[in-house]
Amino acid sequence: MEYHLAQVNIARWKVDPQSADAATFFAALERVNRLADTSAGFVWRLQTDQGDATSIHVFDDPGLLVNLSVWKSIDALKAYAFRSDHTAIMRRRGEWFERMDQPHLALWWMPANALPTVPEAEQRLVHVREHGPTSEAFTFAKAFPPPNLLH
Repeated sequence: MEYHLAQVNIARWKVDPQSADAATFFAALERVNRLADTSAGFVWRLQTDQGDATSIHVFDDPGLLVNLSVWKSIDALKAYAFRSDHTAIMRRRGEWFERMDQPHLALWWMPANALPTVPEAEQRLVHVREHGPTSEAFTFAKAFPPPNLLH
């Protein structure tokens, strides 16, 4: 069976999303999403008909933004996240989002023909928070191989 990598990360606004302070984030969002969509190894991302996920919330908290996507490999996601124009906007995240005191990212393997749901993403993030990285949900710092390579 072939597996793809799902990732979820969340952020809590520290500015009013309707304010001028948030405008620079929203101005960059379309470009960053387009970059993801055209990156090697990209499979899918959560989005509304407007093309982003800013109106989708996790943990029943309207102050949290969610980013949920699927990639062909951890290397493809790392290339996008850390070696593309995405990095420049991430360096500025402190302008818009609070520093979180608990894990805000989870990665996990799923069958290549499946897509993650928001409730599943919440569960994977809670798993990392409660148990640390395991083969069920992990981080970049402690990654696990796909299930077909675990044995």
